[in-house]
Amino acid sequence: MIPLLNEEQSLKELHQQIRDALGKTGRRYEMLFVDDGSTDGSYKVLRELKRNDHRHVRIIRFRRNYGKSAALSVGFEKAAGEYVVTMDSDLQDDPSEIPGMIRKMNEGYDLISGWKKVRHDPITKRVPSRFFNLVTRILTGIRIHDFNCGLKVYRKDVVKTVRIYGELHRYLPVLAHWEGFTIGEVVVRHRARRFGKSKFGITRFWRGFLDLLTVLFTTRYIRKPLHLFGFWGMAAAVTGAIIVGYLVVQWFLGLTSLSNRPLFLGGVMLIIVGIQFVSIGLLGEMISKSKDSDTVYSIREFIS
Repeated sequence: MIPLLNEEQSLKELHQQIRDALGKTGRRYEMLFVDDGSTDGSYKVLRELKRNDHRHVRIIRFRRNYGKSAALSVGFEKAAGEYVVTMDSDLQDDPSEIPGMIRKMNEGYDLISGWKKVRHDPITKRVPSRFFNLVTRILTGIRIHDFNCGLKVYRKDVVKTVRIYGELHRYLPVLAHWEGFTIGEVVVRHRARRFGKSKFGITRFWRGFLDLLTVLFTTRYIRKPLHLFGFWGMAAAVTGAIIVGYLVVQWFLGLTSLSNRPLFLGGVMLIIVGIQFVSIGLLGEMISKSKDSDTVYSIREFIS
């Protein structure tokens, strides 16, 4: 499955490389291209590939650009294979790695993520990516090196279970892990970009960390929001109560005045904040019981 946006120059070569790599395995396969609202000639190239290779090529075309997570979500829904491979369309991922990744999966994994150990990207992309991966490893406890590598292999059960939206495609291993699937990693070859330009920007870096918070909240606490907000709320309220109680005792004994003690106001504020946090947790518990509405994407065409 290949999500793409304005990659007309690379599609024919990518198609041929996938045929060369998978044709040798003797397995049945399909190539599902998800055109995420391209404005160049990408769709025209895809139609040509479909005419010349009707057996293997399938196309999904969005009416506009929704983002990579949307493309993967719809692609996962339409994918029919026992294994689902995702890869980028810019020729930086090498399709010849796929058979080895499937062999690794058969060692007992549900998802194999590629690790671009040697990257051929500008330093402005490599350094933020390494920092991003380090923070994600620490906060999630999942010991892989490259969460955002586009080249991954999934068992069918994984893609039919994990739900992604927004820009959570970066955290697919995290989402799968919290659903109980096993995650593995293999080093893969990474190639320099030959055509087009990278879609990476500094805004994606910051959005990535906001999405990490979303993942942590929605995986660890989606069913128990009170455990998160209640803990910090009770901690704040108890701390405030101790402070206020201590000062009230001193005031009662005539040792201090409450009117000129900022610490007293701080204790009261902690109690109020603590009560608010517990209330938010209770509201979250109520909301979590309601049924989430499914996000609908407008698909212009689905050619099977």
